[in-house]
Order: sequence, then structure tokens, then C-alpha cells
Amino acid sequence: MNHDQKSYLNTEHQIQTIDMRTIANYFLYGLIFIFPLFATFYVIVFLVNWVDNTLYSILFGWLPFDLPGLGIITAFFIIVILGFIVTRAFTNPVIKYFERLVEKTPFVKIIYTSFKDLTESLLGDKKRFNRPARVKLTDGVERIGFITEENLSNFGIEDRVAVYFPHSYNFSGNLFLVDPMMITPLNIDPSDALKFAISAGVTQVSKVKE
Repeated sequence: MNHDQKSYLNTEHQIQTIDMRTIANYFLYGLIFIFPLFATFYVIVFLVNWVDNTLYSILFGWLPFDLPGLGIITAFFIIVILGFIVTRAFTNPVIKYFERLVEKTPFVKIIYTSFKDLTESLLGDKKRFNRPARVKLTDGVERIGFITEENLSNFGIEDRVAVYFPHSYNFSGNLFLVDPMMITPLNIDPSDALKFAISAGVTQVSKVKE
């Protein structure tokens, strides 16, 4: 094999290597683009189908035919109607009586009050995850959390603040009682702080508020 043939083969091999690297890069960028879209779509479809199928089987299982989407539409209107009812003044005594009854029931009280407080802290008027802060753990190490309660006198605890630290890529977290001197409030949007913590710091956040 002469010199020209060797040069030609080397050039052809380099071109094939570059093409494979280019294809691999395109695949990687395509995966980065499509994966979060697909994951979001999959979760939404899964939840919608679950609610739709569950309510449909409970309320409309007697129908001789299927109407896809009827369950989720029914859930929407039920939630709207319940929201209207619970905001009326005349229903407050009934709601208070129901809540007192549930809170007196062993085991049910724990489940109900936990979900009720969590829902109100996220969606209601008593939002708790709206005060992001960074907490000093050791020298040179800090962690992002949310101040959920500053008054712990009911526990007989002074000079401590309740801070919730969400886990990354998981619907869970830890609650710590922290010395206020170790806490520095973050002047950023709470939703940005939550996304930043849950995504392990890979999500970009808006500019710090002045």
C-alpha cells in the first residue's frame, strides 16, 4: 500500500469519526430537549387518566358505553362547586363541625391534618414555602431551605427556627430546627428557590431582587 492510499484511508477514517461524534452530539442535544417534555407529558397524562378512570368507574360505571374524559370533567366541576360551598359564610359551622369530628378520630386525624396543612401551605392563604433562605451547615458549606415556622414556643423551644430542606429530584425533605444566626434570607422568588433546590442546582433562577 503506497503513501497516497494510506493518506486516503486515514482521511476517510477521520471523516467517519467526526460524523459519529456529530451524530452522537445531535442525539445528546435531542435527548436533552425531548426528555423533560416527554416526562412532563407522561406525568400529566398519567394523573389525568388516573383521576378520569377512578371517578368514571365510581360515578359512571353503570353506563353501557364509555365516554373518555367524563371523569376528569366531573372532577373539575365537583372541585369548583365544593370551593364555592366552603367559601360561603353559612357553611362555616358545618365545615368546622366536620373538621372537629375528623380531628377527634384516631389515626384519621394524623392523615387528614397532615394533608390539610400541606395543601394550605402550598395553595392556600397560609403559604409556608414562601421564605427561602440559605442555612450555614459548617464552615464553607450552606444549604437552601424554607423557613416554615419562627415561633416554636409551643414545643418549649427558644432561639430556634423551623427550616424545611427539600430533597433533589424527590418529593420529600427534612425539617431542621436551626439557630436564627445561621440563617440568611434569600431575596429571590420562592418558586425559583424551590426549583433550584429540587433540580440539584441545575435550574437557572431569575436575577436576585433588588
